[in-house]
Amino acid sequence: MSARPIALVTGSRRGIGRAIAIELGRAGFDIALTDIAASDELDHAVREVEETGARAIAVVNDLADLQSHRAMLLEIEARLGSTIDCLVNNAGVSVMSRGDLLDVTPESFDRCMTVNTRGTFFLMQTFAKHMLARTRASIAAHPSVITITSSNAVAASPARSEYCVSKAGLSMANTLFALRLAPHGIGVYEVQPGLIATEMTAPSKERYDAQMEQGLTAIKRWGTPQEVAVAVRTLATGGLPYSVGQAIRVDGGLLVTKY
Repeated sequence: MSARPIALVTGSRRGIGRAIAIELGRAGFDIALTDIAASDELDHAVREVEETGARAIAVVNDLADLQSHRAMLLEIEARLGSTIDCLVNNAGVSVMSRGDLLDVTPESFDRCMTVNTRGTFFLMQTFAKHMLARTRASIAAHPSVITITSSNAVAASPARSEYCVSKAGLSMANTLFALRLAPHGIGVYEVQPGLIATEMTAPSKERYDAQMEQGLTAIKRWGTPQEVAVAVRTLATGGLPYSVGQAIRVDGGLLVTKY
């Protein structure tokens, strides 16, 4: 068995997930990077993780396919020869199109809920059962589950209503798992990124640039995927061992009440 624990980072071919995978590689984890399809981007992210000295593998998995979760965990542990001691729930989808709350379609609503909430909930459930059933001790000093939600778990954005609902539900799910797993020494944490500069947020840059200058955020710039990754590394390496159920905001003061 490898002397390094494994971190499974879902949705990690680019953006925040990729930055988290690289940072956890630097922190001493071997990394399983997942995405819904094979791609050059995913392979490139694997190579970037390997440059940290970690072993890394690409895993193609559809988070919405609940029946695939257990097989994926077993495959990862077999291929990397160690135990998955850290699950980072990063994979998710946005709305099919921004618009009036009154025009949201069942298809767009179901897509957000199926992937962001349902898929992640049942992956956490499968991972928790897997950890509690295994007979060998964890390699990591502080086994953990870390879920990337969004400021929209709290802040309402009517043009992205189905996304907000899915992230709010995921936030509650994470709190419930935090309570369930704390007695077993498994830390469960939520990270709420705010306005982070990624390919997904690029179309909104001009609009939010102006709002930042007007005081939307206390720090008047976009956050970076690396800043989210550093927060995840802190949690995954046991930096907040006596915290249960709190949401860690990486948002430049976006959610601070101001007047």
